[in-house]
Amino acid sequence: MSATLALLAMLGTLLLGAISPGPSFVLVSRIAVTQSRARGLAAALGMGLGGALFATLALLGLVALLLQVEALALLIRVAGGLYLMWLGWRIWRGADAPLAMEAHAQAGMGASAAARGGLGRAFLLALGTQLSNPKTALFYGSIFAALLPQGMPGWLPIVLPPLVFLVEAGWYALVAVAFSAATPRAAYLRSKGWLDRAAGAVMAALGLRLLLSR
Repeated sequence: MSATLALLAMLGTLLLGAISPGPSFVLVSRIAVTQSRARGLAAALGMGLGGALFATLALLGLVALLLQVEALALLIRVAGGLYLMWLGWRIWRGADAPLAMEAHAQAGMGASAAARGGLGRAFLLALGTQLSNPKTALFYGSIFAALLPQGMPGWLPIVLPPLVFLVEAGWYALVAVAFSAATPRAAYLRSKGWLDRAAGAVMAALGLRLLLSR
């Protein structure tokens, strides 16, 4: 397989992995539908950066180290699982609270400052969610191990992380745009309580699954 075909195969496989529903999808869609399209897009950028970091770690061989050092793998898995469970609890806890309008959230500060803070918070929350699951790093490592050609050209490991960023951020940007539209937002407002509880339960269950996995 040529380097170009290998690159396309890796990016296609990673896109399928990103499309598969998980905590990242739950988080980005909820930010988009409950807050704003801009914050959903900021979260998409956080997901993209997390994917690029995982790709870089895999290329540097640090994923192999994670597989060899059991205590480190356990520590990362426990931390990631607890983080996802905490997110799930926060979502569940706010199920009965009325959706705060952006104007109220900006009371007492300039609108531009509130917007910047909201965008940065959405970005960091998404980045933390992406990095909370070490299985994603192992997924990247396995894809690269299977598809990277022997004697790969020097340009391939240079262009791969930025392209991974584009794949991850591009997919979640589509999710943010779709869920921030008027129809999904109206549907969410009609059923906020049980939808938030469902999203919180899914997020917590994914965290528990990560804690109990080997």
